[in-house]
Amino acid sequence: MRAALEAATGLEFDATPAPLGAGGGFAACQRWQSSAGPVFVKVAPLAREAALEAEGDALRELAAADAVRVPAVLGVGVTRDHAFLALEWIEFGSAAAGTEARLGEQLARLHRTRAERFGWHRDNTIGATPQHNDWTANWLQFFAGQRLGFQLDLVERSGHGGRWIEQGRALCEGVARFFSGYAPQPSLLHGDLWGGNWAADASGEPVIFDPATYYGDREADLAMTRLFGGFGRDFYAAYEASWPLDPGAGARRDLYNLYHVLNHVNLFGGGYRAQAARMIERLLAEIR
Repeated sequence: MRAALEAATGLEFDATPAPLGAGGGFAACQRWQSSAGPVFVKVAPLAREAALEAEGDALRELAAADAVRVPAVLGVGVTRDHAFLALEWIEFGSAAAGTEARLGEQLARLHRTRAERFGWHRDNTIGATPQHNDWTANWLQFFAGQRLGFQLDLVERSGHGGRWIEQGRALCEGVARFFSGYAPQPSLLHGDLWGGNWAADASGEPVIFDPATYYGDREADLAMTRLFGGFGRDFYAAYEASWPLDPGAGARRDLYNLYHVLNHVNLFGGGYRAQAARMIERLLAEIR
Protein backbone atom coordinates (compact mmCIF):
# COMPACT_ATOMS: atom_id res chain seq x y z
CA MET A 1 0.00 0.00 0.00
CA ARG A 2 2.78 2.43 0.85
CA ALA A 3 4.43 1.99 -2.56
CA ALA A 4 1.09 2.31 -4.38
CA LEU A 5 0.25 5.51 -2.49
CA GLU A 6 3.61 7.00 -3.35
CA ALA A 7 3.16 6.12 -7.02
CA ALA A 8 -0.37 7.61 -7.11
CA THR A 9 0.37 10.84 -5.24
CA GLY A 10 4.06 11.56 -5.78
CA LEU A 11 4.53 11.88 -2.01
CA GLU A 12 6.63 9.88 0.40
CA PHE A 13 4.83 8.03 3.21
CA ASP A 14 5.64 6.51 6.56
CA ALA A 15 5.52 2.73 6.73
CA THR A 16 2.15 2.28 8.47
CA PRO A 17 -1.08 4.28 8.82
CA ALA A 18 -3.38 5.02 11.74
CA PRO A 19 -6.88 3.51 11.32
CA LEU A 20 -9.81 5.90 11.59
CA GLY A 21 -12.86 3.64 11.12
CA ALA A 22 -15.42 3.09 8.37
CA GLY A 23 -16.23 5.56 5.61
CA GLY A 24 -18.79 5.77 2.84
CA GLY A 25 -20.42 2.45 3.74
CA PHE A 26 -17.82 0.23 2.05
CA ALA A 27 -14.37 1.62 2.85
CA ALA A 28 -12.00 1.77 5.79
CA CYS A 29 -10.45 5.14 6.57
CA GLN A 30 -6.81 5.66 7.41
CA ARG A 31 -4.50 8.54 8.30
CA TRP A 32 -1.15 8.29 6.55
CA GLN A 33 1.72 10.60 7.36
CA SER A 34 3.42 11.89 4.21
CA SER A 35 6.24 14.20 3.29
CA ALA A 36 3.61 16.93 2.84
CA GLY A 37 1.75 16.20 6.09
CA PRO A 38 -1.15 13.88 6.93
CA VAL A 39 -3.25 12.35 4.15
CA PHE A 40 -6.75 10.88 4.44
CA VAL A 41 -7.01 7.53 2.63
CA LYS A 42 -10.09 5.41 1.95
CA VAL A 43 -9.29 1.73 1.43
CA ALA A 44 -11.78 -0.75 0.00
CA PRO A 45 -11.83 -4.22 -1.57
CA LEU A 46 -10.51 -4.29 -5.12
CA ALA A 47 -14.07 -4.79 -6.42
CA ARG A 48 -14.83 -1.24 -5.23
CA GLU A 49 -12.17 0.37 -7.43
CA ALA A 50 -14.75 1.96 -9.75
CA ALA A 51 -16.69 3.36 -6.79
CA LEU A 52 -13.60 5.09 -5.41
CA GLU A 53 -12.64 6.37 -8.85
CA ALA A 54 -16.16 7.81 -9.21
CA GLU A 55 -15.91 9.48 -5.81
CA GLY A 56 -12.64 11.07 -6.86
CA ASP A 57 -14.25 12.31 -10.09
CA ALA A 58 -17.18 13.71 -8.11
CA LEU A 59 -14.92 15.63 -5.74
CA ARG A 60 -13.04 17.08 -8.69
CA GLU A 61 -16.29 18.17 -10.34
CA LEU A 62 -17.54 19.79 -7.15
CA ALA A 63 -14.19 21.53 -6.66
CA ALA A 64 -14.26 22.87 -10.22
CA ALA A 65 -17.53 24.68 -9.44
CA ASP A 66 -15.55 26.81 -6.95
CA ALA A 67 -18.57 27.12 -4.68
CA VAL A 68 -18.04 25.12 -1.48
CA ARG A 69 -14.89 23.48 -0.14
CA VAL A 70 -14.35 19.75 -0.73
CA PRO A 71 -11.26 17.64 0.05
CA ALA A 72 -8.72 17.80 -2.77
CA VAL A 73 -8.06 14.51 -4.56
CA LEU A 74 -4.41 13.49 -4.28
CA GLY A 75 -4.60 10.16 -6.05
CA VAL A 76 -6.54 6.98 -6.77
CA GLY A 77 -4.97 3.56 -7.20
CA VAL A 78 -4.90 -0.13 -6.41
CA THR A 79 -2.73 -2.75 -4.78
CA ARG A 80 -3.00 -6.46 -5.42
CA ASP A 81 -5.97 -6.75 -3.04
CA HIS A 82 -7.33 -3.25 -2.44
CA ALA A 83 -8.37 0.01 -4.04
CA PHE A 84 -7.74 3.37 -2.42
CA LEU A 85 -8.57 7.05 -2.67
CA ALA A 86 -6.08 9.53 -1.18
CA LEU A 87 -7.48 12.91 -0.15
CA GLU A 88 -6.34 16.16 1.39
CA TRP A 89 -6.33 15.95 5.17
CA ILE A 90 -8.69 18.59 6.61
CA GLU A 91 -8.62 19.46 10.30
CA PHE A 92 -12.22 19.82 11.39
CA GLY A 93 -13.42 22.13 14.13
CA SER A 94 -16.65 23.54 15.46
CA ALA A 95 -19.14 25.49 13.39
CA ALA A 96 -18.90 29.19 14.12
CA ALA A 97 -21.48 31.93 13.88
CA GLY A 98 -22.29 32.20 10.20
CA THR A 99 -20.95 28.76 9.17
CA GLU A 100 -24.36 27.34 8.28
CA ALA A 101 -25.38 30.53 6.51
CA ARG A 102 -22.24 30.35 4.38
CA LEU A 103 -23.01 26.71 3.59
CA GLY A 104 -26.49 27.72 2.40
CA GLU A 105 -25.08 30.48 0.19
CA GLN A 106 -22.36 28.22 -1.20
CA LEU A 107 -24.75 25.36 -1.91
CA ALA A 108 -26.96 27.72 -3.91
CA ARG A 109 -23.88 28.76 -5.86
CA LEU A 110 -22.95 25.12 -6.47
CA HIS A 111 -26.45 24.44 -7.81
CA ARG A 112 -26.03 27.21 -10.38
CA THR A 113 -23.48 24.99 -12.14
CA ARG A 114 -25.57 23.51 -14.93
CA ALA A 115 -25.51 20.78 -17.57
CA GLU A 116 -27.62 20.35 -20.68
CA ARG A 117 -29.17 17.09 -19.45
CA PHE A 118 -29.80 15.17 -16.25
CA GLY A 119 -27.34 12.50 -15.12
CA TRP A 120 -23.56 12.36 -15.18
CA HIS A 121 -20.71 11.09 -17.34
CA ARG A 122 -20.41 7.92 -15.25
CA ASP A 123 -22.30 5.79 -12.77
CA ASN A 124 -21.37 6.02 -9.10
CA THR A 125 -22.75 4.85 -5.76
CA ILE A 126 -25.16 6.10 -3.10
CA GLY A 127 -23.53 4.68 -0.01
CA ALA A 128 -22.67 1.15 -1.09
CA THR A 129 -25.53 0.92 -3.62
CA PRO A 130 -24.96 1.39 -7.37
CA GLN A 131 -26.39 4.65 -8.74
CA HIS A 132 -27.05 4.89 -12.48
CA ASN A 133 -26.60 8.26 -14.17
CA ASP A 134 -27.37 7.76 -17.86
CA TRP A 135 -27.76 11.19 -19.49
CA THR A 136 -31.48 11.92 -19.91
CA ALA A 137 -33.23 14.99 -21.27
CA ASN A 138 -36.39 14.49 -19.18
CA TRP A 139 -36.09 14.80 -15.40
CA LEU A 140 -39.28 12.86 -14.64
CA GLN A 141 -38.06 9.97 -16.75
CA PHE A 142 -34.66 10.10 -15.07
CA PHE A 143 -36.00 10.23 -11.52
CA ALA A 144 -38.76 7.67 -11.97
CA GLY A 145 -36.49 5.21 -13.78
CA GLN A 146 -32.94 5.64 -12.54
CA ARG A 147 -33.79 6.63 -8.99
CA LEU A 148 -37.12 5.30 -7.63
CA GLY A 149 -37.59 2.51 -10.17
CA PHE A 150 -34.06 1.18 -9.77
CA GLN A 151 -34.33 1.09 -5.98
CA LEU A 152 -37.69 -0.68 -6.19
CA ASP A 153 -36.13 -3.29 -8.48
CA LEU A 154 -33.39 -3.88 -5.91
CA VAL A 155 -35.94 -4.13 -3.10
CA GLU A 156 -37.91 -6.75 -5.00
CA ARG A 157 -34.83 -8.78 -5.89
CA SER A 158 -33.81 -8.72 -2.22
CA GLY A 159 -37.03 -10.51 -1.30
CA HIS A 160 -39.01 -7.59 0.10
CA GLY A 161 -42.32 -8.44 -1.54
CA GLY A 162 -45.71 -6.95 -0.88
CA ARG A 163 -48.38 -4.60 -2.14
CA TRP A 164 -46.29 -1.58 -1.23
CA ILE A 165 -43.86 -2.34 -4.06
CA GLU A 166 -46.73 -2.36 -6.54
CA GLN A 167 -47.84 0.96 -5.08
CA GLY A 168 -44.29 2.26 -5.53
CA ARG A 169 -44.39 1.41 -9.22
CA ALA A 170 -47.75 3.17 -9.51
CA LEU A 171 -46.14 6.21 -7.92
CA CYS A 172 -43.36 6.13 -10.53
CA GLU A 173 -46.02 6.26 -13.24
CA GLY A 174 -47.68 9.26 -11.63
CA VAL A 175 -44.73 11.45 -10.66
CA ALA A 176 -45.64 14.08 -13.26
CA ARG A 177 -48.49 15.19 -11.00
CA PHE A 178 -45.98 16.58 -8.52
CA PHE A 179 -44.46 18.85 -11.16
CA SER A 180 -47.39 20.89 -12.41
CA GLY A 181 -46.03 24.31 -13.37
CA TYR A 182 -42.47 23.42 -12.37
CA ALA A 183 -39.69 22.47 -14.80
CA PRO A 184 -36.47 21.39 -13.01
CA GLN A 185 -33.13 22.31 -14.52
CA PRO A 186 -29.99 20.12 -14.37
CA SER A 187 -27.98 21.47 -11.43
CA LEU A 188 -24.74 20.05 -10.05
CA LEU A 189 -25.69 18.17 -6.88
CA HIS A 190 -23.78 16.72 -3.98
CA GLY A 191 -26.29 13.88 -4.16
CA ASP A 192 -26.01 12.52 -0.60
CA LEU A 193 -26.24 15.68 1.48
CA TRP A 194 -27.22 14.52 4.96
CA GLY A 195 -25.87 15.99 8.19
CA GLY A 196 -22.99 13.51 8.38
CA ASN A 197 -21.55 14.62 5.04
CA TRP A 198 -20.67 18.16 5.94
CA ALA A 199 -18.55 19.74 8.68
CA ALA A 200 -16.69 22.92 9.56
CA ASP A 201 -12.95 23.13 9.11
CA ALA A 202 -10.65 24.50 11.79
CA SER A 203 -11.44 28.08 10.74
CA GLY A 204 -15.20 27.50 10.77
CA GLU A 205 -15.65 27.28 7.00
CA PRO A 206 -18.05 24.62 5.64
CA VAL A 207 -16.76 21.50 3.90
CA ILE A 208 -18.81 18.85 2.09
CA PHE A 209 -17.60 15.32 1.34
CA ASP A 210 -18.67 11.72 0.49
CA PRO A 211 -20.65 12.85 -2.58
CA ALA A 212 -22.95 10.88 -4.88
CA THR A 213 -22.76 13.57 -7.53
CA TYR A 214 -24.94 13.99 -10.63
CA TYR A 215 -26.87 16.76 -12.38
CA GLY A 216 -30.47 16.87 -11.18
CA ASP A 217 -33.17 19.00 -9.62
CA ARG A 218 -31.59 21.12 -6.88
CA GLU A 219 -34.62 20.40 -4.71
CA ALA A 220 -33.34 16.84 -4.31
CA ASP A 221 -30.26 18.07 -2.40
CA LEU A 222 -32.37 20.39 -0.23
CA ALA A 223 -34.89 17.65 0.49
CA MET A 224 -32.25 15.29 1.83
CA THR A 225 -30.92 17.92 4.22
CA ARG A 226 -34.25 17.59 6.04
CA LEU A 227 -34.40 13.78 6.09
CA PHE A 228 -32.07 13.14 9.04
CA GLY A 229 -31.49 16.67 10.35
CA GLY A 230 -28.15 18.39 10.82
CA PHE A 231 -29.00 21.70 9.15
CA GLY A 232 -30.39 24.72 10.95
CA ARG A 233 -32.54 27.72 10.14
CA ASP A 234 -29.58 29.87 9.11
CA PHE A 235 -28.69 27.36 6.38
CA TYR A 236 -32.18 27.39 4.84
CA ALA A 237 -32.63 31.15 5.18
CA ALA A 238 -29.31 31.82 3.45
CA TYR A 239 -30.07 29.39 0.63
CA GLU A 240 -33.51 30.94 0.04
CA ALA A 241 -32.04 34.45 0.13
CA SER A 242 -29.49 33.42 -2.49
CA TRP A 243 -31.86 31.47 -4.73
CA PRO A 244 -35.49 31.00 -3.63
CA LEU A 245 -37.04 27.59 -4.15
CA ASP A 246 -40.21 27.03 -6.13
CA PRO A 247 -43.33 27.42 -3.94
CA GLY A 248 -44.18 23.75 -4.54
CA ALA A 249 -40.85 22.41 -3.28
CA GLY A 250 -42.34 21.22 0.00
CA ALA A 251 -44.81 18.99 -1.80
CA ARG A 252 -41.96 17.20 -3.58
CA ARG A 253 -39.75 16.74 -0.51
CA ASP A 254 -41.02 13.29 0.46
CA LEU A 255 -40.91 12.17 -3.16
CA TYR A 256 -37.20 12.96 -3.34
CA ASN A 257 -36.45 11.52 0.09
CA LEU A 258 -38.23 8.28 -0.79
CA TYR A 259 -35.20 7.47 -2.95
CA HIS A 260 -32.92 7.57 0.09
CA VAL A 261 -35.34 5.67 2.31
CA LEU A 262 -35.62 2.93 -0.32
CA ASN A 263 -31.84 2.84 -0.45
CA HIS A 264 -31.81 2.32 3.31
CA VAL A 265 -34.25 -0.57 2.87
CA ASN A 266 -31.75 -2.14 0.48
CA LEU A 267 -28.78 -1.44 2.74
CA PHE A 268 -30.26 -2.07 6.19
CA GLY A 269 -33.83 -3.44 5.88
CA GLY A 270 -35.60 -3.30 9.23
CA GLY A 271 -37.80 -0.33 10.01
CA TYR A 272 -36.94 1.45 6.78
CA ARG A 273 -39.27 -0.90 4.91
CA ALA A 274 -42.26 0.28 6.96
CA GLN A 275 -41.16 3.91 6.55
CA ALA A 276 -40.91 3.50 2.77
CA ALA A 277 -44.35 1.89 2.59
CA ARG A 278 -45.89 4.74 4.58
CA MET A 279 -44.24 7.35 2.39
CA ILE A 280 -45.46 5.67 -0.80
CA GLU A 281 -49.01 5.41 0.50
CA ARG A 282 -49.02 9.07 1.53
CA LEU A 283 -47.56 10.24 -1.79
CA LEU A 284 -50.07 8.21 -3.77
CA ALA A 285 -52.90 9.72 -1.78
CA GLU A 286 -51.71 13.19 -2.78
CA ILE A 287 -52.06 12.50 -6.51
CA ARG A 288 -55.24 10.44 -6.56
